[in-house]
Amino acid sequence: MTSLRIGNFSGFYGDRFDALREMLAGGELDVLTGDYLAELTMLILARDRLKDPGAGYARTFPRQLEDCLGLAHERGVKIVTNAGGLNPAGLADAVRKVADRLGIPARIAHVEGDDLTAAHPGALAAHAYLGGFGIAECLRAGADIVVTGRVTDAALVTGPAAAHFGWGPTDYDRLAGAVVAGHVLECGTQATGGNYAFFQEGDVRRPGFPLAEIHADGSSVLTKHPGTGGLVDVGTVTAQLLYETGGGRYAGPDVTARLDTVRLSQDGPDRVRIEGARGEAPPPTLKVGRNRLGGFRNEVVFVLTGLDIEAKADLVRAQLTDALAKSPPEEVRWELVRTDRADADTEETASALLRLVVRDADERVVGRALSGAAVELALASYPGFHVLSPPGKGAPYGVFEDVYVPHDTVDHTAVLHDGRRVRVAPPQDTRPLEPIPEPALPEPLPPGPTRCAPLGLVAGARSGDKGGNANVGVWARTDEAWRWLAHELTAERFRHLIPESRDLPVTRYPLPNLRAVNFVVEGILGAGVAAQARFDPQAKALGEWLRSRHLDIPEALL
Repeated sequence: MTSLRIGNFSGFYGDRFDALREMLAGGELDVLTGDYLAELTMLILARDRLKDPGAGYARTFPRQLEDCLGLAHERGVKIVTNAGGLNPAGLADAVRKVADRLGIPARIAHVEGDDLTAAHPGALAAHAYLGGFGIAECLRAGADIVVTGRVTDAALVTGPAAAHFGWGPTDYDRLAGAVVAGHVLECGTQATGGNYAFFQEGDVRRPGFPLAEIHADGSSVLTKHPGTGGLVDVGTVTAQLLYETGGGRYAGPDVTARLDTVRLSQDGPDRVRIEGARGEAPPPTLKVGRNRLGGFRNEVVFVLTGLDIEAKADLVRAQLTDALAKSPPEEVRWELVRTDRADADTEETASALLRLVVRDADERVVGRALSGAAVELALASYPGFHVLSPPGKGAPYGVFEDVYVPHDTVDHTAVLHDGRRVRVAPPQDTRPLEPIPEPALPEPLPPGPTRCAPLGLVAGARSGDKGGNANVGVWARTDEAWRWLAHELTAERFRHLIPESRDLPVTRYPLPNLRAVNFVVEGILGAGVAAQARFDPQAKALGEWLRSRHLDIPEALL
């Protein structure tokens, strides 16, 4: 059976609007997938739904279809997207209206059953991460467009692949291969040079969106349309494969994919072959992402210019601490960012930033009380007093939590284009997750001269968030660099290089096939991205910070 060409046109809610048309017009495709959902997106959509019960889905998707549904129909390209968010039925209806208005006979189906909010009192949204077999049911019944709510990102690929190749629930190795391809595709241009550590090696001003040629055995080739920008090589695919993962077992609702078995190889210009993925039965429970209101937050950024930066910071800290003493917020966090330079030739480069963030369950404590106290210092504090923007009202913030439920407690349902409802059975076999034994590492490099230099000269990295945890995947570009990295970059060395992690659990997962180590830092993001607990709340740049740190590197690698 021929390969299935699956492309991606969206990696998040707000991605390039024209990508759907670009992918349809740019080359041959069988299926196009659009990923719109993230932990923060679910909270945003939940707040939309509070204002309008008919909302809760990505409103940009119907507008994108207005422009190119006819082209998709003409080329016979199926579209599968999780843009349904909290209201897949509502989005399916909106898409039908677009098709009717354009006079295009598109068959629209959707998947539901992920919404468990009613079973979680106090949650704004609680949604199970469903697998791909509901999507497969819709496609097998003839759907042209399938809309889902909260499915795993990779399910957008495993569903079409299972439908096309006739895979069943126990075809674990094939499903695992599709999960790996889906994980590489899910973030759009991150697989084609976007956000890439070695971005200067290609023209990444406007990277093309990726596509995967998936084969019946689950292997695939990752590529992009001819003539599009960016680059696809083993490095860009490795970076995305490590993104927001952890150990060698990557659990999902359909299969646990063994990332430690995956092999990558260059298959020509802008083509990377992905093969060797092994799969195991999925865990006995489904992950549920639960968003709730955590309280209220506010912040003020004070600008400190010129001399005596530390003393100026100490003064304003003391003044505000005294002013808020009658009703102190539950959480107060100060951060002094030394962006200033001595003898600077612009005022901006002579200035440091002192950031104050406060949180409390009572909006008044972080709202008027803080803004009043800060504004009253305008003529009574350090010389040169000013702020980046006046403090406003306290803003609500969300908390993301993972909980787990048995598969059979979720009513995974495919609603076909003709209105029939098909319940998707839970997996018959499951396997509890277990740690993978420590793999064999290569022989270390022989002793030799070293030079203190940035890690990024010999290694790439990509980082991201999962709830309150961050992952940092680091990979070597050559076998010799891997021999050094595998022994040098331990969890303890990571803690030393990233002081913020020194008092947190840090777990290292070696992945020799990828010449990589993946670190998971627990709790570094507090209650998740919506809580904005740190300067970089999604840990997007944590890997680049690590690459900038200096350590003794063998001169033979430099």
